[in-house]
Amino acid sequence: MEKVLLIEGMVCGNCVKHVHKALTGLEGVQEAVVELESKTAKVCLDSSVSDDTLKAAVEDAGYTLVSIQETA
Repeated sequence: MEKVLLIEGMVCGNCVKHVHKALTGLEGVQEAVVELESKTAKVCLDSSVSDDTLKAAVEDAGYTLVSIQETA
């Protein structure tokens, strides 16, 4: 399963690293690609990872999760 997260508050490369670490540290997340320019994170994950878990990881890292979209 792949989801795209729209994240506000990322302004530099260190922000990208923080979000990447927060997401890849979650059990069930296989891969995360965080892009500063689009302010998104594309995550490949097990179906066992809830949207609430993703939101909590992003917010615990100090950023705001605006939306989550599941991709086909």
